[in-house]
Amino acid sequence: MLSTENKQRILKDFQVDQGDSGSSEVQIALLTERIRGLTDHLRYHHKDHSTRRGLLMLVGRRRRLLKYLANQDTAKYRQLIGKLGLRR
Repeated sequence: MLSTENKQRILKDFQVDQGDSGSSEVQIALLTERIRGLTDHLRYHHKDHSTRRGLLMLVGRRRRLLKYLANQDTAKYRQLIGKLGLRR
């Protein structure tokens, strides 16, 4: 789960306009942070299958958003995956 401070930091770093909290870039950044947290959790609790299912659902949602962004604006897509350190 993201703390309020982390969420505000991510919003500040990735928002397109002032007050923007729903753009694709922000959503992908928030999902990436949640995915990293769940991945760390599953390293220690490898038998937690309900968390694993939730993680896979988040990864699928992020993948669909990344595909949408790549189709809409390739430059923003490349910049975002570089900034987040994703391997696509």
